[in-house]
Amino acid sequence: MQKELSEESYKQFSSFLKLKIGITLGDNKQYLVRSRLSSISRDFNYDSLDKMISAILQDNNQALVDRALFAMTTNETFWFRDLYPFDILSNHLLPELAQQKNKIRIWSAACSYGQEPYSIAMIISEFNNKYPTKRFNQVEIIATDVTNPVLERAALAEYDELAVSRGLSKERLNNFFTQNSVKKWTLNSDIKKLVQFRKLNLFDSFSSIGQCDLVFCRNVLIYFDDKDKAKILQKISAQLPANGSLFLGAAESIAGAEHLFKMVKQSQGLYYSKL
Repeated sequence: MQKELSEESYKQFSSFLKLKIGITLGDNKQYLVRSRLSSISRDFNYDSLDKMISAILQDNNQALVDRALFAMTTNETFWFRDLYPFDILSNHLLPELAQQKNKIRIWSAACSYGQEPYSIAMIISEFNNKYPTKRFNQVEIIATDVTNPVLERAALAEYDELAVSRGLSKERLNNFFTQNSVKKWTLNSDIKKLVQFRKLNLFDSFSSIGQCDLVFCRNVLIYFDDKDKAKILQKISAQLPANGSLFLGAAESIAGAEHLFKMVKQSQGLYYSKL
């Protein structure tokens, strides 16, 4: 197979990627496209990257487009990532919400392989067990991502030895997982059932998500330009009630949406509250 990538194909694919999911590659990432798409071209029997990219641009083979988008998105994730959002959720936001209601809806945007929404579900389960008189009787966690391969793997809720070693304590592994082979663990059904996985592009309407008490949109806005970030934050704001909470990644901010959110600092870290 010819692994060379013409400048024209690279530019066209970069524009396609930006249009479809907002990722901006820049001018010098040809090596990244070559390395991530080469195996796909073999699987789909294209003898050159240029020919495969031409097929991708036609956008009429969903399996091919999904594989390409999946390859170009960074699905790096682990359990209880950065810790502080989950500490704030457990120690501050859940007790506050439990005084007002017995049901909760949370959206995990760009959920990748499920570690974030399942981590949220574990935190709520632990809260309900610790405070049975304040428990949430209805829990709905909506988890979205842009490609079917990611969502299918997340919904399976089965993880290998490396995945469960990344951020998951032995206590939680024992409490929430069943070991079904020497090196495979499956999340218990009582946690798994709290999460609904849906395909959603952050460029699309968020109306199907409905109103949420909290939104986790972490470590994804860094891939968008300032204009698109502001649009996404505006749409997230519309899904939150007044004082609804938003968690962003540690390297992200509400720049361009300061009129929609205010920063809230806790001892564990910070989050944003809708104005």
